[in-house]
Amino acid sequence: MSQRRVALFPGSFDPFTNGHLDLARRATALFDRVVIAVAHNSAKSSLFSVEERVEMIRAAVKGLSGASAMEFSGLLVDCARAIGAQAIIRGLRAVSDFEFEFQMALMNRRLAPGVEIAFLMPSQEFTYLNSTLVKEVARHGGRIRGLVPPLVERRLRERFAATRGARKGRDA
Repeated sequence: MSQRRVALFPGSFDPFTNGHLDLARRATALFDRVVIAVAHNSAKSSLFSVEERVEMIRAAVKGLSGASAMEFSGLLVDCARAIGAQAIIRGLRAVSDFEFEFQMALMNRRLAPGVEIAFLMPSQEFTYLNSTLVKEVARHGGRIRGLVPPLVERRLRERFAATRGARKGRDA
C-alpha cells in the first residue's frame, strides 16, 4: 500500500473565501489529505478569532473528502512535519503574489528540505478575490454572496451589523 499524500494549506483565512475553497478543492484532487491550517498571527488584527475561522472552514469543507481544518502557531514547517505533510499548498492569484511566495518557499525549503511547496492557481473567477477586499465590501453593506461560503457570509453580516449598531449608538 502506498503512503498517503498529505498537504498543508496554511493561511490567516480572515475570512475563508470561495477562492480559498477553490484551492482546497484543487488540492484534494492532488493529495489524499489536505489540512487547512489557520495561523495565529499576533502581527495582524483579525476580524474573527482563530477558533471562529476554524469552525467556518470546517463547515465550508464538510463535503470535501480528505479536507480538514486546524489551528497552528509557530513555524509553518514545524506544523507540516507534525501532521506528516509532504507539501505546503500556496495560492497564486497574480504575478504580484509570486515574489513574496517565492521568498517564503525558499526559506521553508531551507528549513524543511523534505517538504515541497506546491503553488496552485485559483479558477479565473476568483483571481481578484482576497479576504481584505471581502471584509471591506461587507463592512459597507455590499453584496458578498458568491464570494464566501454561506456561513462566512452570515457571520460577516452579523459582525458588521453589530459594529454599525454600536457606531450608531455612539453617534446619537
